[in-house]
Amino acid sequence: MDALATERFEASRDRLASLAYRLLGSAADAEDAVQDAFLRWQAADRDRIEVPEAWLTKIVTNLCLDRLRSAQARRERAAGAWLPEPLLEGDPMLGPADTFEQRESVSLAVLILMERLSPNERAVYVLREAFSYSHAEIADILDITESASQQHLHRARRRVAAARRADVLDAAGTRRIVEAFLDAAASGRTERLIALLTEDATAISDGAGLTGKLLLLPTPERVAAAARGALKPSEGKRRRVGGSPALHACVVNGSPAMIAVLDDRVVGLVVFEMREGKIASAYGMASPKRLGRLTAVWSKQEHDAPILESW
Repeated sequence: MDALATERFEASRDRLASLAYRLLGSAADAEDAVQDAFLRWQAADRDRIEVPEAWLTKIVTNLCLDRLRSAQARRERAAGAWLPEPLLEGDPMLGPADTFEQRESVSLAVLILMERLSPNERAVYVLREAFSYSHAEIADILDITESASQQHLHRARRRVAAARRADVLDAAGTRRIVEAFLDAAASGRTERLIALLTEDATAISDGAGLTGKLLLLPTPERVAAAARGALKPSEGKRRRVGGSPALHACVVNGSPAMIAVLDDRVVGLVVFEMREGKIASAYGMASPKRLGRLTAVWSKQEHDAPILESW
């Protein structure tokens, strides 16, 4: 393949990866889909492709839909151990973030709610809300009618509406939330943690990567108790991660997050979805398979001083 064709594909790579990530919720799977698209681009009769961007979008979208419909993907998601792979602010895979719809389409809450959508509903929602494709263009990408595209969008919007109330915080607000959470957890008083939570607050944890299934915490009391236990330092926990990590405040998938870092390696994080100044949901992850890309991006960035130098 000539250099111009490769350059043309590379110019679209980040956009294609951000599309694939929104559809799949996995950075690793998104990268695989984009690489498969590159192989098809290599093999294609490119002289007959009038609009390469549209052709590549169609290829990546349908590769992702094939993945979502596969028996393997259905088993993984039905097993009760699936969570979106978190992405650090500044990661090009997050893609466009100029509008509210674009930002919310990569929030963990929306990515989780999109699991309830059919593959076509998910694709229409992402193509329309995050990338502003017209229904005529979406119909061509998915080989459906414009009317079907409109119906899929209506159903998808209705189903993800519950996640559309999240607060947007700046860097200072993010740091305040993380500091308040750490202070409350360190106080040993559960009521201080509960005061930071909404009345319907919930949490999901991967159990530090030690359990086969996710841990679901359905009430503020359960969330507060689990947070106190998880954030209490111990030699056993330090041995498990290989030392005493620093705790930082940052933004992950557009939301405030607390990240534990040891020698430039992210060993755990908690992402907070905020509503009216309080924590409405929290997502705790420490499984290495979910933190690889986040660690790679973290190691390339400059960071503010940690909230806690050594946990």
